[in-house]
Amino acid sequence: MEHILIYINGGSRGNPGPSAIGVQMVDTSGKVLEEVSEKIGNATNSFAEYQAVLRGLEVASQHFGNMTKDINFEIKLDSEAVKKQLNNEAQIMEPGLVPFFIAIHNLRVSTFSNLTFTHISRELNSEADRLVNEALDA
Repeated sequence: MEHILIYINGGSRGNPGPSAIGVQMVDTSGKVLEEVSEKIGNATNSFAEYQAVLRGLEVASQHFGNMTKDINFEIKLDSEAVKKQLNNEAQIMEPGLVPFFIAIHNLRVSTFSNLTFTHISRELNSEADRLVNEALDA
């Protein structure tokens, strides 16, 4: 089964403040399949992280279409709190994030049968971080 890595990052300058998301989707050989660098307005870091996850799933769905159920997707993010929330290991304390959690859960059930979330260090998420900063600096 094919394995696709989706590196995501969301960040804000000010928390809350001007925010952006970065998504880089790669195959196991390291070939970049898609990149996204977008401003999302004013938000908290957690809100931006959730937005990045949703955008990453949207990009994967557009890229792979109906094949998503036959591919292992691994979302790699440097927010341990968001990773734990998405894996049902921690409670969501910010009520505004619940609709995003539900949207991600619904996509997981309907479209991404083989989806995992993995916490990585910031150093290993440098490309998604670069995409966030490019959007914020634009």
